[in-house]
Amino acid sequence: EVQVVESGGGLVQSGSSLRLSCAASGFTSDDYAIGWFRQAPHKEREGISCISASDGSTYYADSVKGRFTISSDNAKNTIYLEMNSLKPEDTDVYYCAADVRPRLLLKLWVHPWEYDYWGQGTQVTVSS
Repeated sequence: EVQVVESGGGLVQSGSSLRLSCAASGFTSDDYAIGWFRQAPHKEREGISCISASDGSTYYADSVKGRFTISSDNAKNTIYLEMNSLKPEDTDVYYCAADVRPRLLLKLWVHPWEYDYWGQGTQVTVSS
């Protein structure tokens, strides 16, 4: 069974960096994608980045482009989200999710309903 588990959240100051990890396992092929989302209370879940396991394509939301970098370490089955120049508005619960039937990622990666498996989330708090 596919499992994704996030780690690496914490409390940091504005302007700092933080790296989140997503341990992903249980895939039967490399035809899947891992997305990172974030959500604040009473707000919709926002797609911020995605990486395709099959070809390494990456996608970013405008809100994080140039500050966040998604990458994968296939030997460790781990996907990372390197977050730089953090701002107080980046404060959220961050989730990673697995899409085991990726299609039209260029258009669909940002939608939570595209993903099949979700982690429990990790809190990121950025103080001003």
